[in-house]
Amino acid sequence: MFKVGIRGRAFTRAFTPKIRFNSTAATGQGPLSWVEYFQLKKQNSRINFVSGIFTGIGGSLLTLSYLGNIEIDVEKPILGFDPIMMMGGAVIVGGLLGYLVGPFIGSFVFRLKNKSSLKEFEVKNSYFLSRLKSKRPDPSSQSFSNPIPDYYGERIYSLKDYRQWLRDCNAFRRKAKEFL
Repeated sequence: MFKVGIRGRAFTRAFTPKIRFNSTAATGQGPLSWVEYFQLKKQNSRINFVSGIFTGIGGSLLTLSYLGNIEIDVEKPILGFDPIMMMGGAVIVGGLLGYLVGPFIGSFVFRLKNKSSLKEFEVKNSYFLSRLKSKRPDPSSQSFSNPIPDYYGERIYSLKDYRQWLRDCNAFRRKAKEFL
């Protein structure tokens, strides 16, 4: 692009694009820290739980509305059970199936909400799960009095929880070694 400068001379303005191709530097946030990772993990878990509750209620209401519109003979048993009991069981099963659908919707909402840091979260999550896999004890030596601590690390939401999980795993190993 040419512009007219001082005393009528033309000069070019250097065009240097300020585009960076790695997503972490473009947002200015840098890599995802462990504290931020655990916050996102907790947020994902809560969103999945809440969406499970809503879809569970929706599933039971859908089942209830369907069963309310069909004609059932109350004197004739269904599979050998009272029809009212079967309808109540069907409403409960509809709610449970709805609750199971909830985490799919919750993970979709989480991905939409955290689009900018999703790749970093997934990288950190795979690294975290590989650490869990390498650090967790062998479950073959568990017993009723010595249960294995949180095998998949589902209740680890902070560095403090992770350190406590490591201590629990070491205690499990020590008890399993002493009592076998």
